[in-house]
Amino acid sequence: MEITINRNRLQAYSKLELISRQVVEGFITGLHRSPFHGFSVEFAEHRLYNTGESTRHIDWKLFAKTEKLFVKRYEEETNLRCQFIIDHSASMYFPLERGSDIDKPNKITFAVYAAAAIIEILKRQRDAYGLSIFADSIDQHIPARSNTAHQHLIYNRLENLLENKKPLQNHSTNIANNLHQIAETTHKRSLIIIFSDMFEQQENSDEIFTALQHLKHNKHELILFHTIYKDYEIDFNYQNRPYKFIDIESGEMLKLNPKEIKDLYAQKLNNYTKDLKLRCGQYKIDFVEVDIDKGFDNVLSAYFIKRQKMM
Repeated sequence: MEITINRNRLQAYSKLELISRQVVEGFITGLHRSPFHGFSVEFAEHRLYNTGESTRHIDWKLFAKTEKLFVKRYEEETNLRCQFIIDHSASMYFPLERGSDIDKPNKITFAVYAAAAIIEILKRQRDAYGLSIFADSIDQHIPARSNTAHQHLIYNRLENLLENKKPLQNHSTNIANNLHQIAETTHKRSLIIIFSDMFEQQENSDEIFTALQHLKHNKHELILFHTIYKDYEIDFNYQNRPYKFIDIESGEMLKLNPKEIKDLYAQKLNNYTKDLKLRCGQYKIDFVEVDIDKGFDNVLSAYFIKRQKMM
């Protein structure tokens, strides 16, 4: 059997865009097969029919499937702006032996594919989206738009992150200052989606939450995806033998047996994470812990739930 391929049409899509479509379609299929069948993504292209309005745009095929009245949505009916903020400091490239493989991503790769998947949904919703990339300073800040040229620009910037196999030397994080700048330059009442491991000096935590408050003060809705490699960074599941631990950001090296510090490490990290969750709860920020080995369903579910609350 011969299959005819329109090469021009295929080349119009980047690899990242094609993969993000597959991630979204797989997630949607999983929803319909799961106990959350009623938790639909139909609102990506439809909205519920309001009694008394014209029936001209009712989707009767969808009514036959769901027994609910939905109206097809159009560009002028939506005004959501979404700004993605991706931390690409050195710690986000952990583990270094992993690269741009979606099946075994490091943290920056996971963040890029997760953001691309949400962008695919935003495109279907005809919503606007922008991108900010930071480490010690803001490297990119692209305001939210929704035209085709803008889509290509965003995908290009995300693909550049995938191509960077190794972090820059001493590429540390300055989360607070960067968030303050983004708060001032992002259109008010946007949905802000942050991908970061939030690994910074604990003495800076108050400054970070002041910056998050700044975003909330500007009427933004926030989702913080705490991007981690749980097996090593949280559970500290190393073999019982000596290791050389090298700080990706500073280059500092320690020689030790993980077993000797595991309990202390776990206690300190758990205390930090609990404080992070507590403060996010106080500021009404959605805190979502995502393990890079667990796929993208947790990320997409959190986005859909947030979007439904905002509609």
